[in-house]
Amino acid sequence: MLIGIDFGTTRTIVAGVDRGNYPVLTFLDTDGDAHEHFPSVVAWEDGRLVHGFEALAAARAGAPHLRSIKRLLGEPTTHPGTTVRIGEQELLLADVLTGYLGALREALPEGAGPAAVSVPAHAHGAQRFMTLEAFRRAGFEVVAMLNEPSAAGFEFTHRQPRSLSARRTRVVVYDLGGGTFDTSLVQADGTSHAVLGSVGVNRLGGDDFDEVLADVVLEAAGRTRAQLTGPQRDRLLDDCREAKERLTPQTRRMVVELPTADGAGEPVVVAVDAFYSAASDLVARSVSAMEPLVGSLDKDSTVAGIYLVGGGSGLPLVPRMIRERFGRRVHRSPYPAASTAIGLAIAADPDSGFTVSDRLSRGFGVFRERDAGAGVAFDPILTREHPIPEHGEIVVTRRYVAAHNLGWFRYVEHTSVDAVGEPRGDLVPYAEVIFPFDPALQGSDGAEETERLAAVPVERRAGGPLVEETYTIDAAGIVSVRIADLTTGYAREYGLGR
Repeated sequence: MLIGIDFGTTRTIVAGVDRGNYPVLTFLDTDGDAHEHFPSVVAWEDGRLVHGFEALAAARAGAPHLRSIKRLLGEPTTHPGTTVRIGEQELLLADVLTGYLGALREALPEGAGPAAVSVPAHAHGAQRFMTLEAFRRAGFEVVAMLNEPSAAGFEFTHRQPRSLSARRTRVVVYDLGGGTFDTSLVQADGTSHAVLGSVGVNRLGGDDFDEVLADVVLEAAGRTRAQLTGPQRDRLLDDCREAKERLTPQTRRMVVELPTADGAGEPVVVAVDAFYSAASDLVARSVSAMEPLVGSLDKDSTVAGIYLVGGGSGLPLVPRMIRERFGRRVHRSPYPAASTAIGLAIAADPDSGFTVSDRLSRGFGVFRERDAGAGVAFDPILTREHPIPEHGEIVVTRRYVAAHNLGWFRYVEHTSVDAVGEPRGDLVPYAEVIFPFDPALQGSDGAEETERLAAVPVERRAGGPLVEETYTIDAAGIVSVRIADLTTGYAREYGLGR
């Protein structure tokens, strides 16, 4: 059975392909009860890592654990060598993720096969690479990697085709998950989708609403976080998450159990309006982030509406504030937490007929040495609107005569550039490369070679070699780099993990 896997910050949801239907698959917890998700939790218990429901039970019993792995992947400094600490154990984040996905694979029903998987639309290269590699190392056959709101756009068109018409062909997908926020403007022509633009916020999601509610509860009880132990804080956040997910538009009060020293709980009553007042800034952040993409929705007659997906959008405050800002054309998925997984299953189904033409949500460029190392200049190689190939690769080249003995390249991903072409906003380092243009400096590859070249002063020289830079974008939106001296034939390849 083909499947779609939405690896989430707090929960991972999987949908299957069943003769044109896309049911959400269930997982059994430690008591044998079925749930439509697998917790995104890893814990260290009895000298080994445990995952999912087993990790959740271990964490509640006080075992060292790690939540929100996906948020760590999204940190700008994350790379394939990044480590995390779980209790006294320091482990590679990539290995922890691979172990978690391996446990997910074992927990899937028998017969679950090739998978379409997702990443946030604004995910940087390291996050895309590490996610894809972890799925493959865990034993999954990955048939496609889609941006989350792009997958949710499939679910919208499949479920609500009548919302689109010959005049209204666009939908804005508002995806508020457990830890990240993404929004994309999607053009739909039947089952053919084209992403016109995407923006996002890496640390904005349901986890933040849980933190806000915890603060409201503590204030109502006259307590502070400093008065709680680590396990007590975790229990409080778990109860806040459950109380938040029980909210309906008619709810006026909510009860949250505040852990006490004797292991029991003190029920604290909180007015829903007090929680909404404290959490409204979080929703406002998402609205501000999507403004450049959406513009004035009321004046755009081609937009069929805003489609709310992701577990975080289930909070009644979210559709209320979105409607206040953008009017009545707001639709909420009947399965907001599962919308992306269902869309991924549709993408995995070769008989669905759905296709998507997506774009990079981050630009890619390089700071180059100039004036014999006295300064740097930025070259914006790829814009955030550059297309991602549906299959195969797209290649971009640069060819020039080198003017220095060494090329010192500092590659970055960025969210925007200013009027003069300088990168602005969220900058994420991709790689720092030193390439020898002087044949006398061209030698073997590796860390020792890079260290040797770093000690060589940059000098301006005439009559340098003809150099070709080749940038390749694959179907997962991952960029790799090849630099070649066409005069001598010396070449090196650079990419995440290499």
